[in-house]
Amino acid sequence: MKINRSTATFAWRRRAIVALALAALWQPALFAETGGGERPPADVDGQRIINADDEPGNWMSTGRTYDEQRYSPLDDIDAENVGELGLAWQYKLDVDRGVEATPIVVDGVMYTTGAYSIVYAFDAASGELLWKHDPKVDRTQAANFCCGVINRGVAVWKGKVFLGTLDGRMVAIDAETGDEAWSVDTIIDHDRSYGITGAPRIVKDKVIIGNSGAEFGVRGYITAYDTETGDQAWRFFTVPGDPAEPQENEALEMAAKTWHGDAWIEQGGGGTAWDSMAYDPDLNLLYVGVGNGSMWNYKARSDAKGDNLFLSSIVAINPDNGEYVWHYQTTPGDAWDFTATQHMILADLEINGEQRDVIMQAPKNGFFYVLDRETGKIISAENYVPVNWAEKIDLETGRPVFTDHAKYWEQDEPVLVKPGFWGGHNWHPMSYNPNSGLVYIPKHEFEVTYKDVSDPEWTSQKGFYQLGTEAAAMSDDAEEMQAWADRWTGGLLAWDPVKQEKVWEVPHKTIFNGGTLSTAGNLVFQGTADGRVVAYRATDGEKLWESPANSGVMAGPVTYMADGQQHVTFMVGWGGAFSTFAGGQSKNAGVRPYAQVLTFKVGGDETLAEPDFPPLAKPEPPEQTASAADIKAGKDLMNANCSQCHGMNAASGDVTPDLRRLSAETHEQFAAIVMGARLNKGMPSYAGVLDPEEIEKIHAYVIKRANDLLDENYGGEPASN
Repeated sequence: MKINRSTATFAWRRRAIVALALAALWQPALFAETGGGERPPADVDGQRIINADDEPGNWMSTGRTYDEQRYSPLDDIDAENVGELGLAWQYKLDVDRGVEATPIVVDGVMYTTGAYSIVYAFDAASGELLWKHDPKVDRTQAANFCCGVINRGVAVWKGKVFLGTLDGRMVAIDAETGDEAWSVDTIIDHDRSYGITGAPRIVKDKVIIGNSGAEFGVRGYITAYDTETGDQAWRFFTVPGDPAEPQENEALEMAAKTWHGDAWIEQGGGGTAWDSMAYDPDLNLLYVGVGNGSMWNYKARSDAKGDNLFLSSIVAINPDNGEYVWHYQTTPGDAWDFTATQHMILADLEINGEQRDVIMQAPKNGFFYVLDRETGKIISAENYVPVNWAEKIDLETGRPVFTDHAKYWEQDEPVLVKPGFWGGHNWHPMSYNPNSGLVYIPKHEFEVTYKDVSDPEWTSQKGFYQLGTEAAAMSDDAEEMQAWADRWTGGLLAWDPVKQEKVWEVPHKTIFNGGTLSTAGNLVFQGTADGRVVAYRATDGEKLWESPANSGVMAGPVTYMADGQQHVTFMVGWGGAFSTFAGGQSKNAGVRPYAQVLTFKVGGDETLAEPDFPPLAKPEPPEQTASAADIKAGKDLMNANCSQCHGMNAASGDVTPDLRRLSAETHEQFAAIVMGARLNKGMPSYAGVLDPEEIEKIHAYVIKRANDLLDENYGGEPASN
């Protein structure tokens, strides 16, 4: 989509001139070098990111700086005046699905993304849309990707905007026009459910991206491409290939010795690098967080033997050539989806009287790690949420001391594990404030059951969860489902990484609250799952400001300067894994999807637009004619094939259609819809995947759940949100 080009060009030039004039106050040499002229859009390189503190009014990389601290030196907004924040501008995004992007702001222009990898460029002061780029992701394939149709943002470099699309392309976009400059397919096997949800990182003219899909059975890798041409520079596989064939490098030869049996070869092994990266320019090390195994079940994947490198690891790589340097594995032989893809932060800390260059991470497994970032050697690790899968991390070996309790593959009954598969902390970025010395973590207290599945069947079907365990299984009873929801709580946790202890905490009613931003104004900003944007005092957690946001907020906010004022932007929109897969439990958030950009400044006087949500439909199920056995079979088929979009036990979080609320007409068309009659509306076809008898059983279960909802809501009255 192209906007009025003369208006758009004038807008970014005007903002660029203002931004450059302000930059002159912070960096006179820069202004002199450019002769007072304007910069072209997205004119960012490595030196500029390294020197980001010299122009704090910009946010030029995902974490603002290569160290990914998500800390801003701006302090015009501080603990004294933050209560005067008002809405400066708002923009309604095209698709009301989950919004997870961190905006990039450079010289007065904001670049960000919404659902289906759509890119937007805004005038950062006014919110005027300069251009929009839709990469045309095939929406009929949405069910093949984990987790939701989300995107976590772009990178910018030397006049281009770089996007990883949900369907696996790396796209370079002209930053002035919004037109495609080049595009390359990053996927090695389109018969498997690979996708991209993470934001790219750029180092030394190489744009670097990983992928997602380990739940479905893939082999993970990250790839670097030349930013000018799109040519592949290098590729690093995060798990070994078939041991009968030569491995790609010596690191994978080492890793292959930690895998056993042969099931993992067909399963792919997993280990996707779907989110976090960080870079140390002094050491010239790129740090990559690696995900879970395919399958989850350690016994089904690797005969319950070996560490299965590089699953659940931080891997340090030379970004010049993609060569392995070191690794640290947070969860050897991971069996619980304890990824190490969570946000990593580089910092310089004084520990025991010694200055240490460290990398910090709070991965899913519930322990907060501080590592030496040159060697990967562990310095300290303590649990930041309750855990029962390990007693502690042994600092001599660097390994967890596992409990027998959590080894569900050795037991017949379901096992309750803390934390569960969404972790003590998920993708939602944390931040570090060097003034307070604290890390601000969007934490979860989340527990689920795991049950071993004996000899799980492998299928090559795309979009089919290949877990090898029954995870979070629960009955259809509304009270039981609500009890689980009430046990899944969140919070904003201020953590001292030196003392490895909590300093303060603010509780939240559910999980999947937003990422955090800390500033020199002694502030921490965070959005919440229940639809608020909030500022807290960084030192003690006192709430200083709050505003409604119309929908759940999951993304990390940013701050920047525009027209001489500090602004704070929140990307808003409920969706993603929690509200789709566990829709019934996500209802504690009390929100519906409404995708938008909200930007605040002191004295802002814009009125927040109110969404006009349609009422939730009353169920209209036909008469139930199926047997109890067929309904039970339908539940299993539903959860295996449909839950990633429509929720466990057919309970939606209202992000996608709630199958319990289908109209009588839609029930009549149920089989046709499953077979592809609504491809034009994004509903994939299951022709060739499910046979007519299986579809009939799923429908029987949906009818049962519709009747359950009628019973739960006072004799058939429609449920209220």
